[in-house]
Amino acid sequence: MQWLIDFITNPILLAGISAWLLAQIAKFIIYAIVNKTFDIHRLHGDGGMPSGHSATVGALAMMCGLRCGFGSPEFAITFILATVVCHDAMNVRLESGKHAEILNDLVEWFNDTMKVGFTEEKLKEFLGHTKLQVYVGVLLGALNALLFHFVIFPM
Repeated sequence: MQWLIDFITNPILLAGISAWLLAQIAKFIIYAIVNKTFDIHRLHGDGGMPSGHSATVGALAMMCGLRCGFGSPEFAITFILATVVCHDAMNVRLESGKHAEILNDLVEWFNDTMKVGFTEEKLKEFLGHTKLQVYVGVLLGALNALLFHFVIFPM
């Protein structure tokens, strides 16, 4: 049973999870302010400001650096993971969202103009992030990790 206590009190894990949660709440609030509407899906959805994925891996890398040392294998692993996740969010997923938007427009045009009647549901367009959304996510994660390291779970 000690493994469960260790798991749920792991400061590195908790910093990553809480950074994701903070990013999602911020995303929900920012979306509501900008669009003047509430969308509950923004609490768990992809895309938008700030990046929850980037906040999560930013917190993990910072916590591993603070706890294990910035020269440790743990930090190296989480830093590379963070780099890959952030690159994917800014490039691959962002472009996939643009492609989905174009395909959705084409399907709508075919349905309206050619009376084809495609019945597939729309592709998800809100997938990736701009560089700013990723940078803000990483910053949020790093600040969250600093809070965890120095205030919530000080060594």
